[in-house]
Amino acid sequence: MIKKLTINSYSDFYLYYLTQHMEPVCRTLHTIGTGLGFLCLIGIFITGKWWLLLVGLALGYGFAWTGHFFFEKNKPAAFSNPWWSFISDWVMFKDVLTGQIKTKLAIAQEKYGDYISDTALAAINKK
Repeated sequence: MIKKLTINSYSDFYLYYLTQHMEPVCRTLHTIGTGLGFLCLIGIFITGKWWLLLVGLALGYGFAWTGHFFFEKNKPAAFSNPWWSFISDWVMFKDVLTGQIKTKLAIAQEKYGDYISDTALAAINKK
């Protein structure tokens, strides 16, 4: 039986968010999508073409949701908390780029491990 989830702060939400991204391919797709979104943001500032914002959002969410639906096999957190999920995409991107992701995933698994998908658990147990 899954216990009731209680989120009291953004830092708690982020740890929960990470449990929804334990499967490595899903996390990689998020990183690619967020990186492409960032490149589109830079493109807006360089070219002034605001339509790149829509391209960036489509790329970011397209890659992320592909990871959730086909690899992690769970519902994206953006469906339940879009604003914190959007922020968390960028925080996870930073954690991947700075090498902090493994430590934070371990903390997330410790605190919110009951919410990890069966697919992600199988990937974790393969290690």
